[in-house]
Amino acid sequence: MHHRKHRLALMLNAVLVASTLPLTATSALAASSAATYNVQAATLEDALSQFAQQAGITLPLDPTLLAGKQAPALQGEYDVKQALDRLLQNSGLKARQVGEQIWALEPVNSTALNLDNMVITASQTEHSELTAPASVSVINREQLQQMQALDLSEAVAKVPGVSIAASSTYGRHKIKMRGLDSDYTLLLVNGRRINSRDALTSNYANDFDLSAIPLNAVERIEVIRGPMSSLYGADAMGGVINVILRRPGNEAEGSLSYSYHHTPSGEGGDVHNSTIYTAGPLIKDRLLANLLLDGSDQAAWKTSMTSDDRAHAREQRQNWALMSNLIWLIDDSQDLELDFSARNDQRDGVWNNSNVNFPRNQQEMERFTFGLTHNAQLEQGNTRLRYYHEQVNLNDDSQLTTSLRGMVGDVRQRNQTIDGQISGELGNHLLTAGAEYRHTLLEHNQNLNNGGTTDFQRALYLQDEIGLGDLRLTLGGRLDDHKSFGSEFSPRAYAVYSLTDEWVVKGGVGKAFKAPSISQSDPSYAIAACRGRCVVAGNPDLKPETATSYEIGTMYQSERLELGANLFYNDIKDMILADGWRRGHTPSVLTYYNVSSARTQGVELFSTTQLSDSLKLTANYTFTEAEDRDTGEELRQVPKHTGNADLNWQVSQRWQAQLGYQYIGSQVLRNTISNTDVDSAAYHLVNLGSQYQLTPQLSLNGGVKNLGDTKRDSAARDSDYIELSRTFYVGFTLAF
Repeated sequence: MHHRKHRLALMLNAVLVASTLPLTATSALAASSAATYNVQAATLEDALSQFAQQAGITLPLDPTLLAGKQAPALQGEYDVKQALDRLLQNSGLKARQVGEQIWALEPVNSTALNLDNMVITASQTEHSELTAPASVSVINREQLQQMQALDLSEAVAKVPGVSIAASSTYGRHKIKMRGLDSDYTLLLVNGRRINSRDALTSNYANDFDLSAIPLNAVERIEVIRGPMSSLYGADAMGGVINVILRRPGNEAEGSLSYSYHHTPSGEGGDVHNSTIYTAGPLIKDRLLANLLLDGSDQAAWKTSMTSDDRAHAREQRQNWALMSNLIWLIDDSQDLELDFSARNDQRDGVWNNSNVNFPRNQQEMERFTFGLTHNAQLEQGNTRLRYYHEQVNLNDDSQLTTSLRGMVGDVRQRNQTIDGQISGELGNHLLTAGAEYRHTLLEHNQNLNNGGTTDFQRALYLQDEIGLGDLRLTLGGRLDDHKSFGSEFSPRAYAVYSLTDEWVVKGGVGKAFKAPSISQSDPSYAIAACRGRCVVAGNPDLKPETATSYEIGTMYQSERLELGANLFYNDIKDMILADGWRRGHTPSVLTYYNVSSARTQGVELFSTTQLSDSLKLTANYTFTEAEDRDTGEELRQVPKHTGNADLNWQVSQRWQAQLGYQYIGSQVLRNTISNTDVDSAAYHLVNLGSQYQLTPQLSLNGGVKNLGDTKRDSAARDSDYIELSRTFYVGFTLAF
């Protein structure tokens, strides 16, 4: 029996192994038609064993193929092939029927296309990339291991519609989507916000959130381009990045990883990173847990490319993280999940203050999180109830601010969230409804009257996914009520039409909003600017920013070819900008103001081609226009053209290699030394990486970033926007 949404998935990035030790799982007669299954999320070996018993099939299991792999829950009606495809997604394995009741597992060539990456962020319900009601990209764990990214910004840099911009002259970055600044991208971890932007504003180069999650803790990253305020509320105007963490299973597993990055040019810049991960059952089939410890040490990097050799092109960073997850499997349909994390992130950088002096910024951020989630999968529908607590403590010894205020900054931000959601089918409708309450407490010894303030938002949302044959409509809306800015309704409509099983046309329209932050709206919150000669204070008369966004696109996926194209248009009203000094306008106190309108529009093209059994080519291109409609000027740090191409070569069963190319087009930059806008030319980057499976337990990796040692043009270098020189890296992962 054939179904559109459950065809054979040719899975990406096979785990290469040399030895086999078959075990047999048998049961009663297997039915060829669909049946109802109930398999809990677990290690892949345990989940397949459960399924084989329920399905009555013979399925030999090779522990060396399955080691270290996890399977999602399987609950509902499937035929055998559909169920195996579901359990094997993202595993690098596929199932093949070899007899009447006998199935076999085999590795998929790691260059094969992944046709069934499942995503949940686009609708809070499960869809493939092809049928998801949004423009979606998924980066799985094996892709992260291949690219050896150091933080989240590097991990998503090659996604269509995404550009990475410098947020400081000493190596900090921000993620921009479809021409919109980083404040318009909502960052989630397991569907929950992480946010320290009130403790340290984006104007002060806050990229601590981007390094808050060690990438070795990540199972996959879902990137949703376009507004999602109808589900997630404020800040999701440009898109959403949801980082999905690894979960423990019913079998013990562990790994030790280490990597070393070395930049020969200049002075310093070496990076050491090590991670240990362990997971398994504390009580089999009842209590599961994992634990991750991660540490990183990055030396400051100095280069002759900066405007003055006293300034750092990359700041010094030292950080550690501890993360743990405990899952109580209450019964076959319910679980209770407790998670905890602690992270310490220390930064030390020197920058050029208009050639007047060279201030030193020393910052240390501590972050503690705690979450409690109850999930239930019942016959009537699925429910989720959760509480999340995030505590951010910032010690901010930024030299200019410390001198201005006469004290080191001591900032504490506490975010608390309670939310609940229920979803279920009613005829041809899949309904999802939820409520959320968020509360923020901010204490700042350098700002704010009485040293602190509070903020809260509450919201209700409803979504209806309507199946009409080959057409699926998603209609949704969310009502947010903000403490200071009142109510805002964010509707969204999206349609996906299946021309064939492999080809869809999709598009929609949505409204999104972003409430002013505490730093933007509280007049007693004033941050140093103008090189320490003025301050920017909050404006209580600001209005929330709103955006109406449109997109239309098409996507085709087959076993050897994927093609897609999107057109997007974003119309932003009341965009919030910070005032600045200019000729004849040099007050000592500046503030924020609403711009009447800004616009971004563009085209995204993407493709993946299976050139042969061992070669796969992935490429994308994005054209973006972004302008302030009041002045007609281009928005800063938005490349008009970006492009990426990656060639993945499976050299042998144990060895694979990747060659990557990145094009970043011309853009307008702000020269932070002369305080003028400048045009910066396009540049190119080439990267080379390789992985080798030495034994079933030990894998090696190495490569070169910026192989051609590309340097940005003089306009960028004179502004101290420096591209990291050629960098070599090596590493290993030992599974146990």
